[in-house]
Amino acid sequence: MRKNKNTMAQMPLVKVNKLTKTYKDGDTVTPVLHGVSFEIEKGEFVAVMGPSGSGKSTLLQILGFLDGYTDGEYFFEGKLATSYNKDEVAEMRNKKLGFIFQAFNLLGKTTVLENVKLPLLYSQVPEKEWDTRATRAIASVGLSHRISHEPSQLSGGEKQRVAIARALIAEPSIIFADEPTGNLDSKSGKIVMEIIQKLNDEGHTIVLITHETSTAEHAKRIIHIKDGNIESDTRIHEQRKASLNYIK
Repeated sequence: MRKNKNTMAQMPLVKVNKLTKTYKDGDTVTPVLHGVSFEIEKGEFVAVMGPSGSGKSTLLQILGFLDGYTDGEYFFEGKLATSYNKDEVAEMRNKKLGFIFQAFNLLGKTTVLENVKLPLLYSQVPEKEWDTRATRAIASVGLSHRISHEPSQLSGGEKQRVAIARALIAEPSIIFADEPTGNLDSKSGKIVMEIIQKLNDEGHTIVLITHETSTAEHAKRIIHIKDGNIESDTRIHEQRKASLNYIK
């Protein structure tokens, strides 16, 4: 029994093995992912980089249980993804998965507080705790002074910070960020990435999808994907250490 407990403790949060994804439209078959394999441990900050059409966003959709896969295996918290039923998937998206999208996806004519509280509508968190949780999440992204504002009154960077607070509200096991700086200027993008980096420093697992090197460099590990295949998988701190040693 002790051996089984140790095995569970060492189990990666995410594991994909020879994962493939093919889209079919009539007689047209479009392969997107070609047997990718990797693991992500709890607490990691992984950036998945690649050009448009490389398959990185499709991969995020699969990891976030927003789309299925064609072949191979995907394990989340040690359980095969295809073994979750529809209700379990819905519950997981609400409790264990946080999402930050390029388009923000905020509700108009609704305050920052109400936007951030939205995921709690489908949770088991008592309603009396909603405002406290949301206020704390909003403060963590530095927007307490905007708590009563509507999205139309916010800058692009502030909207994305609201989206980050909303992703945090349910205290998820993992946060997926899909091109979170894509609609932002460089200054706002830097602020958003510093917040995401701080979340990782606090223990949150982050999977970031991006095509920008400057954004990916905030991560501790970069997976390069091209034409549906993994080209490289590099831990940033090891790469920087090697560079510093070379300079010396």
